[in-house]
Amino acid sequence: MNWETDWLEARSRLSPDREAVVEARSGRRFTFRELNDRAWHLASALHHDGIDKGDRVALLAPNDISYLDLLFACGKIGAIFVPLNWRLSAAELNDILRDCEPSILFYHQSLKPLADQTFIKNKLDVCSAEYDDSVSGSLPQITPPNVAMQDPWAIIYTGGTTGKPKGVVLSHRSIDGNAINTIVSWNLTSDDVTLTYLPMFHTGGLNALTLPILKIGGKVIIGGQFDADEAIRLLNEEKCTISLMVPTMYHMLIHHPDFEKTEFPSVKTFLSGGASCPHAIYEAFERRGIAFKEGYGLTEAGPNNFFIDPVKAKEKHGSVGKPMMYNMVRVVDEDGHDAAVNETGELWIQGYHLFDHYWNNAEATKEALANNWLHTGDLAKYDEDGDYYILGRKKDMIITGGENVYPLEVENVISEHPAVSEVAVVGLPDDKWGERVAAFIVVKEGQSLTEEELREHCLKSLGKYKVPRTVFFVNEIPKTDVGKIDKRKIVEQYV
Repeated sequence: MNWETDWLEARSRLSPDREAVVEARSGRRFTFRELNDRAWHLASALHHDGIDKGDRVALLAPNDISYLDLLFACGKIGAIFVPLNWRLSAAELNDILRDCEPSILFYHQSLKPLADQTFIKNKLDVCSAEYDDSVSGSLPQITPPNVAMQDPWAIIYTGGTTGKPKGVVLSHRSIDGNAINTIVSWNLTSDDVTLTYLPMFHTGGLNALTLPILKIGGKVIIGGQFDADEAIRLLNEEKCTISLMVPTMYHMLIHHPDFEKTEFPSVKTFLSGGASCPHAIYEAFERRGIAFKEGYGLTEAGPNNFFIDPVKAKEKHGSVGKPMMYNMVRVVDEDGHDAAVNETGELWIQGYHLFDHYWNNAEATKEALANNWLHTGDLAKYDEDGDYYILGRKKDMIITGGENVYPLEVENVISEHPAVSEVAVVGLPDDKWGERVAAFIVVKEGQSLTEEELREHCLKSLGKYKVPRTVFFVNEIPKTDVGKIDKRKIVEQYV
């Protein structure tokens, strides 16, 4: 056992019979001892199959116990866990797989058609009898290699502004730093229970609450596809104390007929992340007297960075509060100086929870981690009380339903259509999705193009959530004085 990195082993020793994980879809329940045993069995199976320290192990699955099986198994032998976004197209997925070159691809049977379209030959279905044997078999006990805190534990891919995803390498120190910082700053205890609906291939589903709560000895309820009716039932049946969802989920939750008449006696707070939260959601929780607040994070930093008391969140809609105990933040103006109170600047972050580097991308790493600070690219300000507000993004990233969409990537696909003369993609406000992807298109003279034809074209190359929900066919697209597309003016005209 590597005492510094293998905290699941220690937790299973301290709380062997405490329930650790409940899989809502199947009803299966696992104690810490069982979770650790599954990880050891799987680590042994991976080692037996030639997976060594530093090798990548990929997973393509909806939320499932296999995420924790593989994460902790990789941690024990120094392998690198790579959770994959199953909402991507096969072409996008293969680009990522070519970048990280996994030794094996685990997949869920529901995603077999997508897994079959990848070039990876070594695959295993996590719903198969063979996988069940891997997490419960009797292979010889292994002597794990020395795994240090600075060693990579996971690579989580996040979109890039050029359209090429970046592999965010999270070390054991990164993941552990976020967990400890969250436990201490948010006052988590072994009595805490969270319901995880955010996809576990995202840092929000894996690192925001799941791992901190497991580390402190609490319980994680793994939810599948979000369903408001099921969420209301599980929050009460499992006595959840804290839950993180994106505004899209909260939009569906507050409009469910049972929301107004359901009590949530065990819930200490509902937490929103992934995108700016509409005031209507704040107000719906305030009417019910239910604690609600926003957080801020990104894959490269934790993702947890701030704490705000729900009482203060009522007074300061949109504030994410103050920096947590073990990280520092700065708001920096265009000249590189610290911004004054209520002055907008770029948010910089420092702490043990920061990512280590981008996989195979030294240039992007150097740009993001300049001067030992993470340059987030997000705009922020702080008020007289030292409470911070996230104001938007320096770049044009769109967040729709908690998913990041980069306009240039979508624009590049749309521009490949032979009928398209010019295109601009922006995010427009949306009550349900936070933002919706909107495309403004100039069609070539003498050509024709319908919304349906455009969407069919996009679906060949893009995940469904990246395909424009709104399409405007226009005669011209606004330009700046120097001839660049003026996206700010586009948004101003249509909001």
